[in-house]
Formats: sequence, C-alpha cells, structure tokens
Amino acid sequence: MQFAYPYLLWLLVLLVPMVGYYIWRTMRGGATIQISSLDALKQAPRTIRYYLRHLPFVLRATAFALLVVALARPQDVERLAHTDTEGIDIMLSIDVSGSMLARDFKPDRITAAKEVAGAFIADRYGDRIGLVAFAGEAFTQSPLTTDQGTLQTLLSRIRSGLIEDGTAIGNGLATAINRLRESDAKSKVIILLTDGVNNRGSITPMTAAEIAKAQGMRVYTIGVGTEGMAPYPALDMFGQMTFVQQKVEIDEKTLTTIAEMTGGRYFRATDKEKLKAIYDEINRMERSKVEVSEHVTYHELFVKWVLWALGVLLAEFLLSTLLLKRIP
Repeated sequence: MQFAYPYLLWLLVLLVPMVGYYIWRTMRGGATIQISSLDALKQAPRTIRYYLRHLPFVLRATAFALLVVALARPQDVERLAHTDTEGIDIMLSIDVSGSMLARDFKPDRITAAKEVAGAFIADRYGDRIGLVAFAGEAFTQSPLTTDQGTLQTLLSRIRSGLIEDGTAIGNGLATAINRLRESDAKSKVIILLTDGVNNRGSITPMTAAEIAKAQGMRVYTIGVGTEGMAPYPALDMFGQMTFVQQKVEIDEKTLTTIAEMTGGRYFRATDKEKLKAIYDEINRMERSKVEVSEHVTYHELFVKWVLWALGVLLAEFLLSTLLLKRIP
C-alpha cells in the first residue's frame, strides 16, 4: 500500500494536543453539580460505565486518525512485469591433447582452462551452454543445457588421454557447430581454445569456419601458451612422465582468420590470469539482452477508511447517548 498524498499524514500530529487537552480536562474535573461530600460516592460500587468512561474519546481520536489516512489517499499498487530475454547459446570447444599438460600455466594448461571455463559458466545463468572436447578427434561432452551443476561436473571430467592424441581444430569446431545447428537462439557463440596447430581430423579449420559463418555463428578463438619455450610432458626411457622444454607453436594466423570470418575475435593467453581476463571480456561482449515492460494499476482504498471512520463515530455516538449519557 502507498499514499497519493503522504504529506497529509502529518495531520496525525494533532492527536498529541487532543490527548493532552483531554487528560488536562479530566484531571481538572468539570462537575456541574455541587455536593457537600464525596465520601458516599467513594463507597459506591464501580459499574461498567466507570471503566468505559474514556472510550468515547478514544473512539473520536480513532475516527480522526482514520479520516486523516483517508485524506492521504491510500492505494493498493499492482505491478505486472513482463520480461523478454534474448538468450545466447554457447558451445565451449576445448583442446585436450597431450600438449595441454604443459606447465607454463599453473598447475598446467588444461587444469587452468577448466577452472576458468567453470567460472565463465557460473556467470552465464540462464544461457544454454554445451561442451566439446577435442584432440586427434572430437566428441560432445555435454549438449546445450541450462543445468549448470551437471555441466560443471562434466567439465571437471575432461582430461588429456581420453581420446587419441593430436590437434583436430577443424573437427573440434565442426562438432560445436553441429550442436548449435538446431538451436533457435538469436545469438549462437562458439569459444574454441587450443594450444597447437591443426594436424589431425577430417575437416579443415577453414572449412568449419565457412560453415559457422553460413550458419550465423560467432567464433571466439583462444590460443593458449606462453611466448617462446615451455615445459611439455614426455616419457623418458623408463616410461616415466617427465617434462622437456619445447617451443610453443600456435597457428595464430588460422585462429585469427576463423574469428574475423565469423565476427568474433582471437585472443592469446600466456598465463592463467590472462586467460581469465579473456573469458571476462567475452562475457561482457556476449551478454543476454533483457527487456522488462511493467504495467502499474492503482486501486483506491480511501472509501474503506472513510467507512471505518464513520463506523467508529457511530459507535461513539451510540455509546455516549445510550450507555454513557451524562448529566448536563
């Protein structure tokens, strides 16, 4: 409830002098009949009239307060809001080849990529997101879904060694495209993350990019790896995991062309903090559009308050006239 004229409620302050005057007059007394002694009256039993003697004033003060509230025009406000959300469907295509175990990221590239992707997913409440993993081949780890709990669990389960090693960038992109193809979202986005050069797969990266462009899909590409040399995993002569320094090779030209062709952007992440900043930037660029229209209806309530005041005044009149009638 709200008031059209809330400043009129200040009239309720007048109740203070009203109560003060009533108390002063009651204590002062106002009898018009003079008698020699009140001793006999003090012995008289107290009837219900004695206990109700102040009720007429209370009723008059209540009626005044109710009328002041009515003057302030109390209103019941009904708001009907309609929200129109333009959702975005996003496919994350993540390289899980053996080179993603390189230690130029802490603790390694694939772990850093999963942690940052998880934070990105958590911030996309309401959007449908899917997950593709690729190495020598590509597979769908999760179709488009709004179930963030399930998606986060599936993201945590991807790792290097799940599929044949290699870097099939074209297949990773094509698999994500195939998952978005049936989507009816107005905005379709693919975020492709890799740390190498395409060397496997049945579909070339440029062919996949042309398909994405034809389907109206925007592709953001991320090259993961430090500049220069990085410690890559390798097996020593005893079959134990070790790390050797190798040059970081990322096909930035192809990744840039894919992004520009589809209206996206290419980013280079040289450490985990830079990777997080890249996802944050994509997150800002690809926000869902939300339009809210609101219809407000006001229902006047002052009549009800006036009727209550009249009812209280009527009760005061009947009480004063019938039950508590006073001698003039």
